[in-house]
Amino acid sequence: MAGHSKWANIQHRKGRQDAARSKLFSKFSKEITVAAKMGDPDPDKNPRLRLAIKEAKSQSMPKDNIERAIKKATGGDADTYEEIRYEGYGPGGVAVIVETMTDNRNRTASNVRSIFTKYGGNLGETGSVGFMFDRMGQIIYPATVGDADAVMESAIEAGADDVESSEDGHVIWCAFEDIGEVSSALEAALGESDSTKIVWKPQTTTELDLDGMQKLMKLIDMLEDDDDVQNVTANFEASDEVMAAL
Repeated sequence: MAGHSKWANIQHRKGRQDAARSKLFSKFSKEITVAAKMGDPDPDKNPRLRLAIKEAKSQSMPKDNIERAIKKATGGDADTYEEIRYEGYGPGGVAVIVETMTDNRNRTASNVRSIFTKYGGNLGETGSVGFMFDRMGQIIYPATVGDADAVMESAIEAGADDVESSEDGHVIWCAFEDIGEVSSALEAALGESDSTKIVWKPQTTTELDLDGMQKLMKLIDMLEDDDDVQNVTANFEASDEVMAAL
């Protein structure tokens, strides 16, 4: 029965991966629809839509799904979503920002507050932790695109503010309002990026031990599992030993 058990585990894991992928595509579709509805359905004339499509493609979202999301916005049958940001603290005093898109503000507020309470967090007022982060454009390239000096040179020429290079790759930072121009210039110099998006970059971080990380990951997982939640950002850090133990 060991073989059967192993197969069952593989199937269960694949099922979870498929479900996570489906949920990720659903979040991308919502962002694309909202961006197309708020602006022009032509990505060349709509920076937010262009960025949403670029990020969806980087995660291998099918072209048909992307086109369907845009058509939904232009067809007049798209739901009306409100963008709401929630802020609070997680286990260990880690600052957490939750970005949502919802058609029911009361439902979303109730769900987010319930998750914070259940998993060791404390939901605060808007602005209670936002001052601890900077709104930045983040563009990620694989290490294979070039060495740190070459990428730094390309990034500076493109108008970026900073580059963090490691054996895992290159993270390029720029002002969030410049991300369209910077990413286009980098694409011409280095090719397609692995990821291009606007994020909350923490000014300082809070280090957690294994127990704290396990509790925080549970909170983040449950928040990200909510259909109304688009992004979750937290200012934690952990040692290599803790991350390996996770």
